[in-house]
Amino acid sequence: MHDLLTRTEPALDLLGGDPSAPALVTPTGTVDYAELADRVRARRDELGDGRRLVFLAAANTVESIVTHVAALAAGHPVLLLPSGIDESALAGLADRYEPDVIARSEASALTIEHASRASGHRFHPELALLASTSGSTGSPKLVRLSRRNVRSNARSIADYLGLTPDDRAATTLPLGYCYGLSVVNSHLLAGASVLLTERSVVEPAFWDEFQELGATSFAGVPYTYELLETTDFAERDLPDLRYVTQAGGRLAPEKVRALAGLGRRRGFDVVVMYGQTEATARMAYLPPALAERAAGAIGLPIPGGSFRIDQTVGGGAPGEGELVYSGPNVMMGYAHDAADLERGPELDELRTGDLARRRDDGLFEITGRLSRFVKSFGLRIDLDDLERKLAADGLAVRTVAGGERLVAFVVHDRAIDPARDGVAAATGLPPHAFDVHAIAEFPRTANGKPDHAALRAHAELLARADAAPHTARGAAVDPASTSCDLRDLYAELLGRPDATEDDTFASLDGDSLNYVELALRLEERIGALPTDWPSRSIRDLAARRGPGVPAAPAPARAGSDARPGGSAKRGARTPRRRRFARLETSVVLRTVAILLIVATHADVIQLQGGAHLLLAVAGFNLARFRLSEPRALWRDARGAHGARSRRVRGLLRSASAVAVPAVLWIGGVALIAGTYDPATVALSNWMVPGADSWNEQWQFWFLEALIWSILGLAALFAIPGVGGLERRHPYAFAVAALVGALAVRYLVSGGVTAASPMRYALPAIAWLIALGWLVARSDTTVRRIVVTAITPVVVTGFFGDPVREAIVIGGVLLLVWVPSLPVPAFLAGAVGTVASASLFVYLTHWQVYPPIEEWSPPLAIVASFAVGIAAWWLWGRATGWFGSARRAVRARR
Repeated sequence: MHDLLTRTEPALDLLGGDPSAPALVTPTGTVDYAELADRVRARRDELGDGRRLVFLAAANTVESIVTHVAALAAGHPVLLLPSGIDESALAGLADRYEPDVIARSEASALTIEHASRASGHRFHPELALLASTSGSTGSPKLVRLSRRNVRSNARSIADYLGLTPDDRAATTLPLGYCYGLSVVNSHLLAGASVLLTERSVVEPAFWDEFQELGATSFAGVPYTYELLETTDFAERDLPDLRYVTQAGGRLAPEKVRALAGLGRRRGFDVVVMYGQTEATARMAYLPPALAERAAGAIGLPIPGGSFRIDQTVGGGAPGEGELVYSGPNVMMGYAHDAADLERGPELDELRTGDLARRRDDGLFEITGRLSRFVKSFGLRIDLDDLERKLAADGLAVRTVAGGERLVAFVVHDRAIDPARDGVAAATGLPPHAFDVHAIAEFPRTANGKPDHAALRAHAELLARADAAPHTARGAAVDPASTSCDLRDLYAELLGRPDATEDDTFASLDGDSLNYVELALRLEERIGALPTDWPSRSIRDLAARRGPGVPAAPAPARAGSDARPGGSAKRGARTPRRRRFARLETSVVLRTVAILLIVATHADVIQLQGGAHLLLAVAGFNLARFRLSEPRALWRDARGAHGARSRRVRGLLRSASAVAVPAVLWIGGVALIAGTYDPATVALSNWMVPGADSWNEQWQFWFLEALIWSILGLAALFAIPGVGGLERRHPYAFAVAALVGALAVRYLVSGGVTAASPMRYALPAIAWLIALGWLVARSDTTVRRIVVTAITPVVVTGFFGDPVREAIVIGGVLLLVWVPSLPVPAFLAGAVGTVASASLFVYLTHWQVYPPIEEWSPPLAIVASFAVGIAAWWLWGRATGWFGSARRAVRARR
């Protein structure tokens, strides 16, 4: 052990390695135990004298580990929090517990703020660590853990994993999560080392570092292993990998067997573990030799612990009851406020709330959860068992109890009917006795587990929406009520039960399809929307509710299915008696631009420039939807790296949403009519050298420019540090992007005016995307004036056509200065539909209007929009069916 401690009772030393042995390893260097001890001593001085309550917003960095170890060594009770914790959640915890020190991990540095010089707290001598329950920093209830809890659990894990100084674990989990923390504590106590990384397991660079720096293990929750299925992990040569661990929720037995089989072939062990924060992380483990044969069991109690089954609780099958754990790692108790920090140990055993049985082979197996039951029509239904049965039939369903009513959720409308049939068959309930709803994705808690609480709240929201009478028009609405109302609206329209008032449209992965309807509904509730509303929090938008805007009606669930248990279909809104609606300018411009494009091509008018204007609008929306910083979500298992990875994935999804239908359509036309070359089908015609005039291969130049611009942005933001730079200097970054894109334009064009077909090639027109990006970042009057001055300068002369240039300039300036435009109320829905379908109208109209325009150009326009809107609708149906089918296949594996 290292002589870090004074001989005060509360001290806890976790450093068990030889001074010269490596303790912390990063891609840029190694910290041995001697240096770590020195840095811990220095950090103790920074934290202050006496015992102080330390809040540590920790990332997987050296400074976070140093601070954690120093706090324990000095006897300071420490609460570990995610590095990206919301300020409102942090403020709520601070108000309740009054921390003396707040330490934050920011990039490569750590900041320490002393809230007080002398702590007014009274701590129990054994109190060492505080932990959030269920990974939820929004809950004020904390778990109180003692020195004995932390040390005994770390030692027990080290013992059953057989840790030695040669072991090195990669930090695939956040330090602020009890599972991730237990990995660090157990390795340091055993004298092993930790590879600190913020990278995701889906990144090739993670595995390159893993192999290069000699990591021997990593830990994962079920979602981690779902991510691994999308990578080449199974084929990678990892000669140093000794074992992997899995906890944080149940991994399906077939996945455990598959992983264990891979490990047997590749030479690594799989250790499935079971635990709760209340037990300082771990209570049971499944010996690796039994992973394939006993997949589904939690295994044996950890060394020093024991289980018993209370068969008086649960009322299940013979031998089944509540699992009760005893051991030195059982928590002291809960803390609800600062006064509880003085309380001593209050528990002799931990009632887990899980139903379990002891198998004939002596292993323990979880069979359900006490709170995961619903009694309906006299039937007691185990919701976990129901989900497993449905999964075995290829149905991905999440279920909760809505009072005495069973409520099921699926992730697309097309899965509703199969889910309804499956629930009825598995439970014996009539279809009218339960509800089935479609949502965008299944919510997860901060530690990656299914978020049943969010689903229950969403079920209550949908029930209220069905039953609530409309609020009287003009009734007073306070900001808090409006904020909650808007959160419900976001949750309903985006299908995101996990939405919070601190979320934004961008953080909830909103897209151009639900953007239009949400903008319309928001405008009804709060008045004219600010240009940057997709990046503003729901709470902020609620505070902007304009004077004279009538109170919104209770959010009717859009178009509920007439059948009992039907799903929510989007589109229905409470009628409003008014002559005009205000639509966001970008929505109107999308509609006007596609009208100009089709009408010009059909020779009804000759007003070119609509497509180039659409590029600027696309850049404007990309900056708001995909380049705005989303809230850090731990469920991505990425820690601080999550923002970059999430942003890149969002950009790639945007590119694929355009590229996939485009390639399928153009490829189909090429096969049938032989019209297009392979480069055009691949949306790469702009790369073909030697083109000196316009031809039909250039018809999809707009899509090519849009897709390749998005891919270029994804590549740019995949570079570490670029996203952080853009977040710190968003306006300057956008200016630099425009300057760079203009430099390329002038270089390839050989001057101001670009000749055809160069004016349709990506290098000459990417600046329009950058211009829209700059408009989105022009958030002050001075910046709007600057971009207003820039726009005519960079546009004038590009086409050599004043009318065409005026259309682009006028549209861009509308984006700059006019957040919304009045539209006759009876046309608002049609404008929204055309805006949403504009991609498909553009894509298909090349084949629709030519045979019709010769005898009726107006009819050619109508037909183009009819076919485009129909294609848009059918594509939505097809992708929904495909997504459901893919999930069903994965569920069978």
